[in-house]
Amino acid sequence: MVDKSDSPEADRTGLRLKARARALYHGASPGAVKFRYGIIVLDLAIIAFFIAGPLLRKTGIFYAIDYAIAVFLMLDLLMRFLAAPDLKSWLKRPMAWVDLAVLLTLLFPVWLANFGFLRVLRLWTLVESDFFWRTVGRRYDDTRIEELVKAAVRLLTFIFVITGLVYATFLGRYEGISGWMDALYWTVTSLTTTGYGDVILPGVWGRLLSIAVMLGGVSLFIRLMQLLVRPHKVLHPCPACGLRRHDPDASHCKACGNILDIPNDE
Repeated sequence: MVDKSDSPEADRTGLRLKARARALYHGASPGAVKFRYGIIVLDLAIIAFFIAGPLLRKTGIFYAIDYAIAVFLMLDLLMRFLAAPDLKSWLKRPMAWVDLAVLLTLLFPVWLANFGFLRVLRLWTLVESDFFWRTVGRRYDDTRIEELVKAAVRLLTFIFVITGLVYATFLGRYEGISGWMDALYWTVTSLTTTGYGDVILPGVWGRLLSIAVMLGGVSLFIRLMQLLVRPHKVLHPCPACGLRRHDPDASHCKACGNILDIPNDE
C-alpha cells in the first residue's frame, strides 16, 4: 500500500502552502497587505475581548466569541508556522510561545480564566511585529515614533500583565486585594517605587514579585523617558563603518568621518 503522505503530489502541495503563507505574511502585494490588516484586526479583537471579558462573562455570547477567536488564532498560528523556515526556528520566537499561551486561555476559558490577562501580550506581539510597521505604521517605520510606541507599549503591557498576575494570585487570599483596581493600584505604586504602604503583598512570593516589579518596571519607565528627552537621531547606516544613527543634519559620520547623504525635507 502506497503512503500518499510521501508522494510527490503531497510534497508539492506542502510547498505550495508554505509559499502561499510566506507570500501572505512577508509579501508586498495588495492581497498580502489586506491579509495582514485582517491579522491586526484579530489582534485588536483579542485585546478588546480581554478588556471586556469581565462584563461579557455573565452573558451567553462570551463563549461564542471566545471560541471564535480561538479558531482564528489557531489558523493564524498554523499559517505562521508554514511561513517559518522550519519548526525549530518558529519555536525559537518568543511571540510563538506567547500566542500558544493565549490560545490555551481561549480554548479553556473556565479552567484558565485567571490567566486571561496573558491575552494582553498580543498587544506587545502586535507592536513588535515587522508586518505591523510595514502596513499600519509604514509611515513611521524605522523612526523615533516607532521607538517611542514600542517603549510605551512594553511598559503598558508590563503593567497589565503584572496587574492580572496579582489579581489572579492574591484575590481572595489577601484582604488588601479585593478587586482588579486594587491590583492595578499596587502595580503602579510599586513600579514607581512610591510605596504608600497601604497595600503590601504578603509572604515570600509577594516580596519576590515586588522586587521584580520594581526592577523591571523602573527599567522600562526609564527607557521610555530616555527616548522622550534624548536628541532625535535618524536611521541612516554609514556605508563605511556601519554606524546606524546620526543627527538629522549630520554631513559626516561622527565615528569615522565619512561623508553622509541623509535625505531630508529642507
